[in-house]
Amino acid sequence: MPQIDDRRARVRAVLNKRGLTAVLTPAQAAESWVQERFVARARALFYARMMFLALGLAILVVPVWRDYFELTPLALGGYFFMLLYSVANYLLLGQPKTGRVFTYLSLCVDLIVMVVMVVKPQVGGGLQNPLLATQLIFTVLFALLFPKPLAILPPLLALPITTRLDQLLNRSPTAIEVLTLAWYLGLNFIIIYVLVYLNQREVAAHREVVELQGDLKDLAVVEERNRLAREIHDGLGASLSSLIIQTEYVTQLAKDEAVLTELRELKTSAEESIEELRRSLRMMREDFDLAHGLEEYVRTFGDRTQLSVSFTRSGVEPGHMAPESALTLFRVLQECLSNAVKHAQARHVQVTLAFLEATVMLGVKDDGKGFDPQVKRPGHYGLINMQERANKVGGAVAIESTPGAGAQVTFSVPIEPVLLA
Repeated sequence: MPQIDDRRARVRAVLNKRGLTAVLTPAQAAESWVQERFVARARALFYARMMFLALGLAILVVPVWRDYFELTPLALGGYFFMLLYSVANYLLLGQPKTGRVFTYLSLCVDLIVMVVMVVKPQVGGGLQNPLLATQLIFTVLFALLFPKPLAILPPLLALPITTRLDQLLNRSPTAIEVLTLAWYLGLNFIIIYVLVYLNQREVAAHREVVELQGDLKDLAVVEERNRLAREIHDGLGASLSSLIIQTEYVTQLAKDEAVLTELRELKTSAEESIEELRRSLRMMREDFDLAHGLEEYVRTFGDRTQLSVSFTRSGVEPGHMAPESALTLFRVLQECLSNAVKHAQARHVQVTLAFLEATVMLGVKDDGKGFDPQVKRPGHYGLINMQERANKVGGAVAIESTPGAGAQVTFSVPIEPVLLA
C-alpha cells in the first residue's frame, strides 16, 4: 500500500541521515566488500603516485637532472597536470562508478607518460632504458585494481608499443633487446597469473566467510528460539495450567449459576491461551504442521462460535517451511474468521489451503453482509495488518467484497519468504 511504502522510505531516509544502514543481502554485502577493497588499493595507488611525483619534482628542481632529461618548461605544466588528476582521483574514490572509471583512465595516462620517458634517447632509449622496469609496477597496479583480462591489456601493450617507437626512431632492436622484451613479457604474465589467482582465492575465501557468518547467525537464532521456547513453556505454560486447575477446583465449590458461567468462560479462555502458546512454541521450534494446525484451528473455532466452517486443502506441504510464512498464514486465518463472526455476521465460511510449487495460498470466503474495501473505517486495522504481514514476507493479499455479497480474502506467501529490510 502507498502509505506503507512511504513509511518505509521515511525510515530509510532517517537511517541514512544518521549514518546507519539496513541489513544487507549477501549480494549487497559482497558488492560492498569489493568496493571497500578497491578503495583501499586505489588509496595505495595515490600514495605511490605521490612518491613518483616527489621524485619528478626533484628532477625538475635539480638542474643537472633537468638537463639530463632535457626537460622543457612544458614539462612543468605536465607535472602539475599529473598532480591535479591524482588528487582528483583520490577525491572521487567515494563514488563507486565514477571513481573506478577515473582511476582506470588516470592509470592509462600514467602509463603513457612512462612510455614517453622510456623512449627518450638520453639513457639509451627504448628497451635499453632502465625506466622500462616501471612497466612491471603498472602491471601489478592494473592487476590489483582491475583483475579482468581486458582491463590488464594496457600495460601489456606498452612493451610492443615501446618496441615499435624504437623502430620509428630508427633504433632497430638488437638480439639482447629482443631477449629483454621476451623476459619482460614473461614476467608480466607471471605477475598477472599470480595476482589473478590470489584475487580469486581471496574472493572465494570471503564468500565462504560470509556464508559461515550466515550459518552462525541462523544457528544463534535457532538456539535463542529454543531457549525462549523452554522459558515460556516452563513459566507461562505452567501458570496457565495452574489457572485451569484452580478454575476447575473453584467450579466444584461454586453454587451460583452466574459464577459458574463466568468460571467456564475463564477456563475456556485459559485453554485457548495455552493452546495458542503451544502452537507458538511449535512454530518457534520449526516443527509446526501448517495444514494440520490450520485445520485444527478451523474446527476449534467452529465449535466455539457455532459457525459453519469448512476446510479443504490441496497440494503437498513442503518438508520445511519458514516459520515467518507459517505464522503469517495462521494470523491471517485468525483475522479472517474473527471478522466473519464480529463484522460480517456470516453463516458459513469456506477455508481453502493450496500448496503450489513455490507458494502457499490461503483463501477465506464467507457469505456475510460484505463491505466496500475502498472505504476506510476508522479504528479497523485488520486489512492494513494483512497487507503489512504480506509485505514483510514478500507475499500478496487480495480482498474481494461488495455490500450484501460476502467477502473473499486470498493470501499468498512464498515458501521461502523474502524478508524486507
